[in-house]
Amino acid sequence: MAQLSGQPRARFVEAMFAQIAGRYDLMNRLMTLGRDQGWRRFAASQVALPPGGRALDVGTGTGDLALALGREERTSLVVGLDFCQPMLAQGQAKVSLLEKNRVVFVLGDALRLPFGDDQFDGVTNAFTLRNVTSIPQAMLEMRRVAKPGGKVVCLEVCRPRRGVLRLCHHLYFYRLVPLLGRIVAGNPGAYSYLPNSATNFPAPVTLKTLMEEAGLRAVTYRLLSLGAVAVHTGTK
Repeated sequence: MAQLSGQPRARFVEAMFAQIAGRYDLMNRLMTLGRDQGWRRFAASQVALPPGGRALDVGTGTGDLALALGREERTSLVVGLDFCQPMLAQGQAKVSLLEKNRVVFVLGDALRLPFGDDQFDGVTNAFTLRNVTSIPQAMLEMRRVAKPGGKVVCLEVCRPRRGVLRLCHHLYFYRLVPLLGRIVAGNPGAYSYLPNSATNFPAPVTLKTLMEEAGLRAVTYRLLSLGAVAVHTGTK
């Protein structure tokens, strides 16, 4: 996987997520000990959507963050975008009757968002940037479609900085998670890729710089769960 880049990597990632779509939510709950939903709720709260606002969740997967955005401001329209149709189908199945006109899913590429400039009051992504072939391009696209004054919020994994926590995180992430992937999802390869995709992912301070270089201002981040994840927020 480390040798793949560009379109071959994109095709690999799309096929991998298609294979694990049916067990993706269950694996998320197991891998994070149920904390992933709380992380998404926190990320959604940082967007601060206005009543009647519009939000875009990039790389929405099975739609958990898109749904959290819709529940944060119940008069908003939320668009969840992903390039993997089986993942979107899982998300669509979770939309309730009350949410069906407010949370919609579309097929699309995070590096070429199919929207005009200045369309959304908030743009989010959760565990998406590890899988794109160009983080700077993804950032530029998210900034482009955000309205002036709109928030761009990124939720991503990171590695705890303290020695013992870092060691425990390493053992869990790189040893136990692939084992869970084999037992629960029947796909140890996917759940080896997902931890490894975080190995060379930018540290929180570096990701902050990338967001600033994309033209976002007042970029801040907050570490959650003892530094296991970070939520970055920037303003267009």
